Amino acid sequence: MHLETLVQQSDANAHATPLLFVHGAWHGAWCWSEHFLPYFAQHGYICYAFDLRGHGKSAGRNGLRWTGIEHYVADVAQVASKLETPPVLIGHSMGGLVVQKYLETHQAPAAVLLASVPPGGVFRTTLSIARRHPWPFLKANLTLRLYPIIGTSQLTHEAFFSPTMSEEQVRTYFAQVQDESYRAFIDMMMLSLPHPKRVKTPMLVLGGAKDTIFTRKEVQATARAYHTQAVIFPDMAHDLMLEPGWQAVADHILNWLAERRI
Repeated sequence: MHLETLVQQSDANAHATPLLFVHGAWHGAWCWSEHFLPYFAQHGYICYAFDLRGHGKSAGRNGLRWTGIEHYVADVAQVASKLETPPVLIGHSMGGLVVQKYLETHQAPAAVLLASVPPGGVFRTTLSIARRHPWPFLKANLTLRLYPIIGTSQLTHEAFFSPTMSEEQVRTYFAQVQDESYRAFIDMMMLSLPHPKRVKTPMLVLGGAKDTIFTRKEVQATARAYHTQAVIFPDMAHDLMLEPGWQAVADHILNWLAERRI
């Protein structure tokens, strides 16, 4: 299957281990290309980001509705298998769940979870969305499409960004979000939850205090499941790689990788 992949590197690659970025629901590789790809490449890493099937320019758009988390895991495996060295995996939101599931059966030198789906799934998040936005939630379930949940610039702003993000910037990002798999949503509710005991990979778990998708407690629960402590950025919302202050997140990841000589 064709998976559109972005590659960015500097003239002098100081690190032998590449980084593979996995986007979350409604997003694509574009969410990494504005800040993270050039920044990590500037620091000597070869960086890869790809569109999961049914997203962006990858194949599979017609079958998106019934694409499962296991298919996204297969996408990560396909891209990772083509790299000369097993990559560090960096997953955001649903992409964090995909990374967790991938690591149940694959090895990696390290992994980073950004505002990730917790091992307990998205049941609480689903109830919160239904309570705050009953009509978009009802429309999503009647049409078996998740786009209505983020289907306006205002909804996208609330879901992904802090209140201080400019409306102009939000509109730019809103123009790039897309529909998401309904099957993947069901998987994240109950059918394909992570099994942390199967994962041996060192894990860095990061979250935002202003995240309306996953709470501080959920991020901390994710960290406990992987025997580490969560790092919470106080003024940031769900899209840590696009929020003002993204560099602090990137620098924390760089320092963590340096501590592990990766």
